[in-house]
Amino acid sequence: MKPQGQEEFDGHTAYDNVLTGELDSGPGSGPSPDTDSQGQGVPKDPLLFIQLNELLGWPQVLEWRETGRWVLFEEKLEVGGGRWSAPHVPTLALPSLQKLRSLLAEGLVLLDCPAQSLLELVEQVTRVESLSPELRGQLQSLLLQRPQHLIRTTGTRPCRGSAHPRESSHDEEAPLKEQRQNALRHKLPPGAEAGAVLAGELGFLAQPLGAFVRLQDPVVLGSLTEVPLPSRFFCLLLGPPTLGRSYHEMGRAMAVLLSDPQFQWSVRRASNLHDLLAALDAFLEEVTVLPPGRWDPTSRIPPPKCLPSQHKRLPLQTQEVKGPSAQRRARAEDRHGHPQHTPSPELQRTGRLFGGLVQDVRRKASWYPSDFLDALHPQCFSAVLYIYLATITNAITFGGLLGEATDGAQGVLESFLGTAVAGAAFCLMAGQPLTILSSTGPVLVFERLLFNFSRDYSLDYLPFRLWVGIWVATFCLVLVATEASVLVRYFTRFTEEGFCALISLIFIYDAVGKMLSLTRAYPIQRPGSPAYGCFCQYPDPGGNESQWTRTKPEDRDDILSMDLGLVNASLLPPPECVRRGGHPRGPSCHTVPDIAFFSLLLFLTSFLFAMALKHVKTSRFFPSVVRKVLSDFSSVLAILLGCGLDAFLGLATPKLMVPREFKPTLPGRDWLVSSFGTNPWWLSVAAALPALLLSILIFMDQQITAVILNRAEYRLRKGAGFHLDFFCVALLMLLTSALGLPWEQRLTGLVVFILTGISIFLAPILKFIPMPVLYGIFLYMGVAAISSIQFTKRVQLLLMPAKHQPDLLLLRHVPLSRVHLFTAIQLACLGLLWIVKSTPAAIIFPIMLLGLVGVRKALEWVFSPQELLWLDELMPEKERSTPEKGLEPECSFSGSESEESELMYQPKAPEINISVN
Repeated sequence: MKPQGQEEFDGHTAYDNVLTGELDSGPGSGPSPDTDSQGQGVPKDPLLFIQLNELLGWPQVLEWRETGRWVLFEEKLEVGGGRWSAPHVPTLALPSLQKLRSLLAEGLVLLDCPAQSLLELVEQVTRVESLSPELRGQLQSLLLQRPQHLIRTTGTRPCRGSAHPRESSHDEEAPLKEQRQNALRHKLPPGAEAGAVLAGELGFLAQPLGAFVRLQDPVVLGSLTEVPLPSRFFCLLLGPPTLGRSYHEMGRAMAVLLSDPQFQWSVRRASNLHDLLAALDAFLEEVTVLPPGRWDPTSRIPPPKCLPSQHKRLPLQTQEVKGPSAQRRARAEDRHGHPQHTPSPELQRTGRLFGGLVQDVRRKASWYPSDFLDALHPQCFSAVLYIYLATITNAITFGGLLGEATDGAQGVLESFLGTAVAGAAFCLMAGQPLTILSSTGPVLVFERLLFNFSRDYSLDYLPFRLWVGIWVATFCLVLVATEASVLVRYFTRFTEEGFCALISLIFIYDAVGKMLSLTRAYPIQRPGSPAYGCFCQYPDPGGNESQWTRTKPEDRDDILSMDLGLVNASLLPPPECVRRGGHPRGPSCHTVPDIAFFSLLLFLTSFLFAMALKHVKTSRFFPSVVRKVLSDFSSVLAILLGCGLDAFLGLATPKLMVPREFKPTLPGRDWLVSSFGTNPWWLSVAAALPALLLSILIFMDQQITAVILNRAEYRLRKGAGFHLDFFCVALLMLLTSALGLPWEQRLTGLVVFILTGISIFLAPILKFIPMPVLYGIFLYMGVAAISSIQFTKRVQLLLMPAKHQPDLLLLRHVPLSRVHLFTAIQLACLGLLWIVKSTPAAIIFPIMLLGLVGVRKALEWVFSPQELLWLDELMPEKERSTPEKGLEPECSFSGSESEESELMYQPKAPEINISVN
């Protein structure tokens, strides 16, 4: 029999993930009965650690031994292996629950017991009429005996606590040294409590003895539990010897009951025996029975991937405590296991110019001081380090690609400076500072299109770009004034997946395309072809050590013009040697390394290494902390590996082009971009057309990021700031355009971008980064992003026979043909977007992105609401105006109660580095 409510859990090795993720109200755990879907209501109950101590050794030497423990799942003591088992979903025999109920109904129940020590507690539970004074004394002595634990202390081998009778003393409640050093203690969150279950067979008892105690104030009961936590619950289950292990199973049943959130909520508030038995009966009504002979009782069910929400299991008393507002939110919870994508107060239209912006400022002003004070936590240091490394990795990668796309008009230094200045300003002023501003794939595509247009029509690129930026800022301010951000309510999973899939494919296509361009510039050498066999070194006229020197600059320029991009020319062999096999006059000639081959090697190495590290997080190797670090810093470590391999082999591969001084990448220009340059004056007006398209693109980019970041499953307490964020983006567009920079909790982000600005002076180091390594990281970003969206999984279903398809819940409720039709429509939209992007009409592709919202709206004529709820999300029916200080919105749901009875789960929102690293 499997208890209800422990079906799915987000974790691979379970116990580490339970402790580090789900117990801290992570996105997969679902709110407790005391917390509504918005994190409001009665404070959440403390986490309960449950331990089962079993009485063993009758009729010889009796001893208490810990045989099981629970947090969310069960761990059993494997005596022969001297270790704890992997966490698993507990299975119980139905008779054990029935016997437990009978024993509790006839036993002692003490609620709000005032005991302050283990001795006082033992005296309370042994005051039963069925025990003679002699038996009472023997039982008290036995209950005060120190139990034996298998404790794994930090940095040491497992140790066992001694088991021997003890006399009452003034320090009997003091925790043992092993308890204080228990590694498990540091994984439990602050405020956690303990529950102790003692069960076993005792020969001198003539009849069963059962007691359930809820302490009025939690108390540390000495060495009773392996972790020195204050105990809230105590359960005693003893009786005469019987056939089988009935008392062991009853003890496990009691521990499983206490680990269930709904039962625990009920017994914390129970006022009498009737309430306790009612909670047990409610648990029995929800259990799932496995038929005998159809499964192996010795097998252990691993924790599933995601825990369902607990709202549908809330007792009636909970709804009364939480009030009608919380009840409406609970009813509005959708079938995906988290709150429905309904309009939040930030997305309600006020009907006044800049009304949404004013509300955002008022709403976020009260949180502004805490945005800095909340960062005074040791965990923020690791967050700063991670985001900083991810940010500079992004700046390096996109800076190099931006230099190639604009022929050196912008580069790595502008990428660093733009990220630092715009990011720091955004963290100080924005409504949602968790958004990390940086160069993004869609804007990079638009920069390339704008540069190519300027080059084809002999226009001065940077002045033209300046006026585009001015118009973009103007259009963005108009969008803020008209509260256009409320339209993000219509950005469903369909739109997000189409946008993310397009960007992922751009990453992949560009990365592979750059490598192919490099192989065309430096063809792979073939055996017996001496034309590619030597290079020459000359002394540097400046007095430095020998470097590559060329005799015909026009040959060099010919190579670099083959879409290879700007590289560090001094680290490449002269093209006349590589291409023609010539032997110019010089002091030395050597064999040419195969540049294309080794570049391909670095490309694949960085890509595969980053992918491997990404999947380390879900592997069974290494401790959880090590796995998390390796996975989080996969891109950084892959770049370091590629650079190290390149330096070790001394390869003459193309390198990242960075300026040696703090000045713009393009020679001869000032930091402040000229208003017109060589362009005619009317171009400042004509720039409004591409600016309109870029405004749409930036709106989609910024707001889709904000929608994903502010999803309810991430449990952000301070709310969103869509209008204020976009207002900050509009102002920063003016700044970055004027300086020719890339478009793109406060203290943490502020520190990150200050460090990013300081990193500008790392140019002497950055110039050694091989471009193939950055191409590999670019490919990794695309593959990792596209593999994380549900769209990819549905595309895979097109190629799978029905019997080999995974057991996806959407396939249980939507016919396969309808799933394929929905996927085919998404594929057609993606193909159309790609065709438009690849043609001379690519400049209008932002409008095509916005068209995804219209296509999704039209799908309501093709698919039923039930099908769309499984395949995507429901779009809001209509808008409503709210007063400036409006109440929180009413939530409604069109489905019946019976339709909400089943657990429904879909993968999380697409994970892609758009503006959030």
